[in-house]
Amino acid sequence: MTDVIVIGGGIAGMTAALNCLRGGKSVLLLEKESFGGQIANSPRVENYPSFKQISGLELADKIFDQISELGVEFDIDKVTGIVKNGEKDFTVKTEYSEHKCKAVIIACGVKHRKLNVAGEEKFTGKGVYYCAVCDGAFYKDQEVTLVGDANSALQYALLLSNYCSKVKMVTMFDRFFGDKALQDAVLARDNIEVIHGYVTEKVLGDEKFEGVLLKETKGENRLEIKNSALFVAIGQVSDNEVFSGVCKLDKDGFIVSGEECFSGTDGVFVAGDCRTKKIRSLCTASSDGIIAALSAVSYLDRK
Repeated sequence: MTDVIVIGGGIAGMTAALNCLRGGKSVLLLEKESFGGQIANSPRVENYPSFKQISGLELADKIFDQISELGVEFDIDKVTGIVKNGEKDFTVKTEYSEHKCKAVIIACGVKHRKLNVAGEEKFTGKGVYYCAVCDGAFYKDQEVTLVGDANSALQYALLLSNYCSKVKMVTMFDRFFGDKALQDAVLARDNIEVIHGYVTEKVLGDEKFEGVLLKETKGENRLEIKNSALFVAIGQVSDNEVFSGVCKLDKDGFIVSGEECFSGTDGVFVAGDCRTKKIRSLCTASSDGIIAALSAVSYLDRK
């Protein structure tokens, strides 16, 4: 039986695994897609201590190498539920298996928020994308649209402008909500056109993606943009329903937990963006991972 199962292979989850391993516990790390989480899609990280600048993927790879050397076990599988077996242990169920453990750390992060407009699902992966790092290079020397107004959107705009001939950046309001340095960099790029005060009303196209139809946020005017692709960067949403049996969720679906990273169920801890918190960042994810891990180690030692 494994001492600790960590659910989620992002920064919070891998940091939790690292500190559980250093605490002398065996760890199974479960991740449904790929290790690194959302930060792996960031082309440039500049706010993580010890690195002036590093790509999110490189940072994630470094942490994964670190926990691999310490003997972490891992599997690519989607968790479908957690069952507490009396006061002794837990069964973590996945799509293809189930695993026994003495403690659980949930660090499953969040998922991309969608526009929820006509045509979006139809052209997802065929003209509509949520990761400029993953898919932007397919549109070299072409014109694209980007929807979003915060740091991720600003970073995506800069990345896309490196190889797209034109990036039309659409924001809901009349301003950005990201770091000033990123705003200045975006505004300095000749091939980035900012369109403030519009929302996406529809994705255009019958058999093939053709563009987007925009509507004024505070008016009725509409604007049609015809180009090659749409990139969406409007935030994230929770995906914690499968944990509702052992965790309390708030109205938005986030796991209710304070800075101590306790879920409310003995032996279950939570770390990172999936829990209730005011600030969601790379550094707070690492902090949560450490706290959850040390809490889990202390719990096991008391048991």
